[in-house]
Amino acid sequence: MLKLYDFLDSGNGYKVRLTLTQLGIPYELVEVDILTGGSRTPEFLAKNPNGRIPLLEFEDGRRLAESNAIICYLAEGTPLLPADPWLRAQVLQWMFFEQYSHEPNIATARFWVKHLQLDDLRRRMLEDKMKAGNAALGVMQRHLAGHAFFVDDRYSVADIALFAYTHVAGEAGFDLAAYPAVQTWIARVREQSGHKPITAR
Repeated sequence: MLKLYDFLDSGNGYKVRLTLTQLGIPYELVEVDILTGGSRTPEFLAKNPNGRIPLLEFEDGRRLAESNAIICYLAEGTPLLPADPWLRAQVLQWMFFEQYSHEPNIATARFWVKHLQLDDLRRRMLEDKMKAGNAALGVMQRHLAGHAFFVDDRYSVADIALFAYTHVAGEAGFDLAAYPAVQTWIARVREQSGHKPITAR
């Protein structure tokens, strides 16, 4: 059975748990407390030298890190990842956008606000994170105003990747009411078969 090393409040980990569940793939969850250095122990670093979750471990001992790489691997040959080269490239385009423009701002702001003390330095940096995060939400709003999902109007790993931190962006102080098409899309993603909340095992 697959073994997933994860922290339940992590949006990156949630992408993998949601993909596994929606594809009906059984797995064992191994919780890693990143708040107390659980991903920085010698034991964990021997599995992933980058010291980050999620990490997927296969029965044969192979391991795969980086959430978007993991969900693309899991979705291969399923409706969640198009076989058509152009549509697949569009999925990857949105997943790269998520990791470059979206996650570094929205996820980081949420982590600071929810899990860390907002000292003077982080408070100053948070303003920039909020500005960049709102810019990313604006890109999503403009696209979703004319589309049900991100690629080919079909649910895919692009939606899973972007949903993970978007639906909890309010925990960082982002006002999702300003992005009605994003809110409608969030509701649509929640209606997909096999959906579960972020902290569900």
